Amino acid sequence: MPAPTTPAFGGQRPGAGSGFPGGAEPRPSHLPLGPDRGGPAGEGTARRTLRAAFGLLGPRRDRHTMAPGQLSGLSLPIGDDGVVIGVDATNQPAVLALSRPARLDVLLVGSMWLAQVLSLRAAATGARVAVETARPQSWAPMAQAAGGGQQCVTVHEVGRIAPQGPSVHSPVVIVRDCGARPPRSRVAAQSWQSVMTLVPYLGPTAPRLLSGADVVGLQRVSPQEAEVIGRVMGLSDADVAALPTLGDNVTMWCTRKHRQFVMTQPTDAESGLLGPARRIDQ
Repeated sequence: MPAPTTPAFGGQRPGAGSGFPGGAEPRPSHLPLGPDRGGPAGEGTARRTLRAAFGLLGPRRDRHTMAPGQLSGLSLPIGDDGVVIGVDATNQPAVLALSRPARLDVLLVGSMWLAQVLSLRAAATGARVAVETARPQSWAPMAQAAGGGQQCVTVHEVGRIAPQGPSVHSPVVIVRDCGARPPRSRVAAQSWQSVMTLVPYLGPTAPRLLSGADVVGLQRVSPQEAEVIGRVMGLSDADVAALPTLGDNVTMWCTRKHRQFVMTQPTDAESGLLGPARRIDQ
């Protein structure tokens, strides 16, 4: 494309050869006509010159201001960042930060139904989900339905999952569905890559799994399992007694210091794909 032949406004007086009728100087639209503003009554008086290479000034608007006493009424609806896993006892959204710059190991003692709901919601936030499972036929329909045709959920056989290359622009959630005694994994939690290990019940490796987890999700368990969990996680007697009585869609999420009961209600799309909430897999 040939270089423009019309000089910039800095090369000559605005208006001279500018293409406007009669060689008139262009008047910025935000300035009213008047003796001092270059209008007809102000010809021969002060003229507004434009800075070189900056072009015409745009329209001006009044500033948005408020009195100091009004600042207390200004609020922004900012909440926690993460995947919505359900609602708490006050019917407020409960979130789990599965994509974050620090490592996160999650142990979920429960059903594949809940693990798949969390996987779908993690994928909806932009994370890539890689499932390492001994029952790929049970995960394949969900993986095909997720992402609207994009491969945001992949399914791998046990021991066959490769490094996923997580980054701040492409976080990863690894879901391990390898039975009650999952083998050592080839991939570990790291920055922008969380690992969620699903076990249907607590087996002989329960103390190791509980001790190595940063967050533990507990659906309904037997009284014997609840006693073990209570000792390792430091739960109160009331929490231990509540674990065997939880409904199919209620999970207790806990760390060494905090615990919260969360009810997970599936959306219509999740129910159509995965069915109703359940504790025991079909």
